[in-house]
Amino acid sequence: MSDMKLGVIESRFADIIWSHEPLSTAELINICEKELRWKRTTTYTVLKRLSERGLFQNNGGTVTSLISRDEFYSVQSELFVNETFDGSLPAFLTAFTARKNLTPGEVSEIRKLIEAYEEG
Repeated sequence: MSDMKLGVIESRFADIIWSHEPLSTAELINICEKELRWKRTTTYTVLKRLSERGLFQNNGGTVTSLISRDEFYSVQSELFVNETFDGSLPAFLTAFTARKNLTPGEVSEIRKLIEAYEEG
């Protein structure tokens, strides 16, 4: 699962792909040139590295994701709770709310999530 961790720059690159996919490698190179100030070779190198890690694919010059942004961040959240709070969601919520008060809307959303979980 450590393959799923991304650095800051890799995350920006992944977000570019997720926001524009499917896209050609030429389009990806142009976007990365403008947004990240990368050369073509850097774009290809990072794309290859993230493709080897199972996040993206370059099939015939078309770049697409193998895992959606939502799936990726779901895995990241799970890894964080597991590694930091021994998998305890209540411990995570206790730590999270110790410095940040939840809004009534956030409390309502959490209640809805719990109720949906209990029903399904």
